[in-house]
Order: sequence, then C-alpha cells, then structure tokens
Amino acid sequence: MLKHLLLAVSLVAVTAFTFGSGVAQSAETQKIGVMNIQKVLLESTAGKTAKGVFEKRMNELQEKFKVEQDALIALQQEIEKKSSAWSKDKKGEKIRELQMGQRELQVKSEDAKMELKQLQDKELEPILNMLQTVVNAYGEKNGFSVILDSKVAVLYAAPGVDVSDEVKEELNKRMK
Repeated sequence: MLKHLLLAVSLVAVTAFTFGSGVAQSAETQKIGVMNIQKVLLESTAGKTAKGVFEKRMNELQEKFKVEQDALIALQQEIEKKSSAWSKDKKGEKIRELQMGQRELQVKSEDAKMELKQLQDKELEPILNMLQTVVNAYGEKNGFSVILDSKVAVLYAAPGVDVSDEVKEELNKRMK
C-alpha cells in the first residue's frame, strides 16, 4: 500500500512539474532532488525503533505458532505411523483432529498477518507524517522545485541530487 501511495505521489509530482502551474520557467531554474524513502525510513532512528517493535511482535507470533505447528506435525506423524493399527473410527477421528488444527492455525496465521499490518501502519504513520513535513520544509528551504522518490518512477538521477541523508538527519532531529 505504501508503495502504491508513493507511486501516486511521485506521478502527481512529476505531472505537476512537467506541465507546470501556468508560469513559464526555464529548465535552468528548476532544482530537482531525489530521495530513497525506504532508505530514510529504515535508517532513521524512528524507523529503526518502529522496525524493532514490529520484528519483536513478529518473532513472538512466530514462536507461538511454532509450538502449534510442531504439535500438528507430531499428530500427522502419529497418524502416518499408527493408522494401520487403528480402527477406522479412530483413524477418522485423528484425521479430523489434524484438519481442524490446520484450519485453526491458518485462521490464527491470517489474524496475525492482519495484526502485524495494523502494527506496521500504526508505527509508520507518525513517521511518514513527519517525513512529509520534513521533505516539504527541506524542499522549500533549499529551493527545490520537486523532490521525487528515487525508487519510484525515477530511471536515473545523478548522485549529487540525492537528498536522502540530509532528509534522514532532519527527520531524526524532529522525531526526538
């Protein structure tokens, strides 16, 4: 979702930049910058903190599911080993137990994915809001006509126009 949002923002910025606002400006007066939003998010202090929170919860869920998954594997192995000695009813009961356990684990897994998505959104939202403020202020202060995400719709950018590090430092200052 974030990638789609960034693509849309970049395309709107490129369109606005290309077609202008009706004021004729020469190409010489345009100052263009690029930044790698993903790099800024992952390397900023707030981004690292958010990533830590997300990974901690993900690891907790993985450990929890590992116990349940191991129990299902053990049950499946038991069925494979002992099914020939069991009665038809006992075998059917164990197979149903395995299938129910697999369905429950699948539902829990989907719930965990949704929980992780919500946690990611919750952790990233304030950072993205501040990043937008930082980019706007940095762009205005430094006379940029446009700053684009280097990973979305930018095929080439000279190294000198990358403002990722400067934006990251400003984000770090404002997110303290």
